[in-house]
Amino acid sequence: MSLVVIGVNNRTMPLDLFEHFSISDEALPKALAGVQGCRNISESVILSTCNRTEVYVYAEKFHGAYQDVRDFLAETAQIAPENFNDYLYAHYDSDAIEHLFSVTCGLDSAVLGENEVQHQVKVAWERAREEGTCGTVINESFRRALEVGKRVRTQTDLSRNSSSVAQSCVEMAQHHFGSLKDRKILVLGAGEVGEGVATSLAKLATGHITFINRSFDRAEELAKQIDADAVPYERLKEALAASDVLLTSTASGSIIFDQALLTKIMESREGSELLIVDIAVPRDVDPAATSIEGITLLDIDALWAFRAQNPLNGNQDAFSAAQEIISEEVVRFFEQQSAREVAPLIAGFRNGAEEIRQAELKKFENRLADLSDEQRDAVESLTQGILGKILHDPTVAMNEAAGSPRGDRLAEALRELFNI
Repeated sequence: MSLVVIGVNNRTMPLDLFEHFSISDEALPKALAGVQGCRNISESVILSTCNRTEVYVYAEKFHGAYQDVRDFLAETAQIAPENFNDYLYAHYDSDAIEHLFSVTCGLDSAVLGENEVQHQVKVAWERAREEGTCGTVINESFRRALEVGKRVRTQTDLSRNSSSVAQSCVEMAQHHFGSLKDRKILVLGAGEVGEGVATSLAKLATGHITFINRSFDRAEELAKQIDADAVPYERLKEALAASDVLLTSTASGSIIFDQALLTKIMESREGSELLIVDIAVPRDVDPAATSIEGITLLDIDALWAFRAQNPLNGNQDAFSAAQEIISEEVVRFFEQQSAREVAPLIAGFRNGAEEIRQAELKKFENRLADLSDEQRDAVESLTQGILGKILHDPTVAMNEAAGSPRGDRLAEALRELFNI
């Protein structure tokens, strides 16, 4: 059985297609149940972010699991498998572990070394545990991934020198205008990205900032942190009409601003330019808005392009150090896994030999009946000592070879020879 990851992301798949594969928090329990109900899958976690939707499973047969997950994704997106097959990627065994570690460390993100993804991995794992879809393999893999992520962030400068996704949104807006000074900014959404946007904006000279969220209390909470304003969601159109910049990332699941609405808003602005940065997946803004005069629309693809201009951002040494840590941790993970797997085998081997010793002593029970307690202890020590010497070399060899091809061969030979 193997750990397998199968997924799509907005690098391997066009955004118009990718956004159909997004799984909301509300839909996650049903989605996990759907994956867990597949014939070839015994454990599962679903990681769905603005950059990726990945399904991690523990499966007996790779091809069976691949087909199960592909069919699940097809049902989720309501898209026939043949229309997205070419965009799927899959990893198993050590490649799956390496991918999980890389994702958790932020090496597979639009913003290299971002911290948000480690939290997203943790939440995905917690949700899977709540839904009862995790087992020993998934739990150990994700626990170790979070430890590796912490190690990379502690022992390298990868995250210390990187932007967050939220900060990158603000940087894109600043790059577009040259400066956000005197620019009126509307932030829609008060989740993790909205909070990051608030933190980033607080460090800059800007014009008036307004927060809007379906939960007004949450918008007001963020606004107070940076001395901004919060308005009720019902005033969204009015607030946008008065803004120069819209930074939006909600969990709406459907378009909030369609082309017709934005056309009306732009008519009321009398030619004033509007920059929209929409990194929600699915998108909050109709992509057709790009055809409206005066609107510049930047989405998650634009974020990737923006970061691609300087992908390492001076972090080449930190990036290389992170890769080395991940490679080291992958080897260590499988060595420890193999050691844990071989321990029951060795225990079974030694227990079986002890049962044979006890059975042989039982056969000679009558002939040993006249022995004194001291003589019985001597026989016991003698037979235990002989058995220990016979078992010593095979036990040492198994422990030393654990995690290697030789260890696998020895383990198979031990099972076959001693019927373990």
